[in-house]
Amino acid sequence: MAERAANWSWFVLVLVVAAGWLVWLLAPVLTPFAVSAVLAYLSDPLVDRLERIRIRQWRLGRTLAVVLVFGLLIALFGVALLVLVPLLVDQVRQLIDRFPAFLQWGANTALPWLSDKLGIDFSTLDVQSVQELLRRYWSAASSAALDLLSTLGRGGQALLAVTINLLLIPVVTFYLMRDWDDLVAGVQNLLPRRIEADVTRLIREIDQVLGAFLRGQFMVMVALGLVYSVGLWLVGVDMAFLIGMLAGLLSIVPYLGTIVGLGVSVGVALFQFGDVLHLIFVLLVFGVGQSLEGMVLTPNLVGDRIGLHPVVVIFAVLAGGQLFGFLGILLALPVAAALNVLVRHAGSKYRESLFYHETSD
Repeated sequence: MAERAANWSWFVLVLVVAAGWLVWLLAPVLTPFAVSAVLAYLSDPLVDRLERIRIRQWRLGRTLAVVLVFGLLIALFGVALLVLVPLLVDQVRQLIDRFPAFLQWGANTALPWLSDKLGIDFSTLDVQSVQELLRRYWSAASSAALDLLSTLGRGGQALLAVTINLLLIPVVTFYLMRDWDDLVAGVQNLLPRRIEADVTRLIREIDQVLGAFLRGQFMVMVALGLVYSVGLWLVGVDMAFLIGMLAGLLSIVPYLGTIVGLGVSVGVALFQFGDVLHLIFVLLVFGVGQSLEGMVLTPNLVGDRIGLHPVVVIFAVLAGGQLFGFLGILLALPVAAALNVLVRHAGSKYRESLFYHETSD
């Protein structure tokens, strides 16, 4: 019995290593399928709710529910493509154009003010060299982005690959949304009967953690981004949409979005207005955003079922990107949520074991 368990453990280990190697090898091919799987997973609860709707004796049905949700996704993507993306591109272009002026303002205004108020001597700092270094890196990054866009425009093979992926994602998403429950049931039927109940319970817990994190946190990020963007726009801060959405997206890590967004907003407000009144308005915008997040958004949209520590989120995203590129970033949080549940159950089993309770006597 023990020998069979050991052989099974080695088989599972070899299978996991082989699967990881295949994912690393096929990452460019698997990326559109992973995007489709994430979209189908996020949409499945809404599809299930619509599927159960009855109008007298007529039932909506799975296919029609999928068509309605799929149409909603297409409409949201169209709005983002036609309205939000051009606005974001325009504000990124403004940032590129104004970056040298920001550097000049920092060297001639911000540093002397900090030196006077804090009593720090910046005379030993070679400001001109730092400015030149930042300007050189900024110019290189901007030209690299432009070169990438021009390469995609000229390179027929790269453009064909991007086009195929963009066409493949909606098709695969539709079929995964339609057959999601059947796929889950098929995987469950393949499980050995001896462990089927335990594995199903673990998968349900993983689904609760992952669903709360992905669906809830995504809505919190978008809502915060809109709150910050509208608030900064009302204050009159330039590039309000870019700064607000950046702060909203970074709020996936607690307080990181607020710190980064507030720091950038304060810098831009000082550069643009140079008075205390607008700084107070910026602080009020982020104060309102934090209050909404803590008292309304997070309790109602996410709840307390996440269980993912901010450090785990950062490490998972960085490690996934380092190992598997964009595919790794996409799968980092689902894998981290699953491992978090498994580690928690392993710890519970360990605390129930004889080895844990055995004393030195």
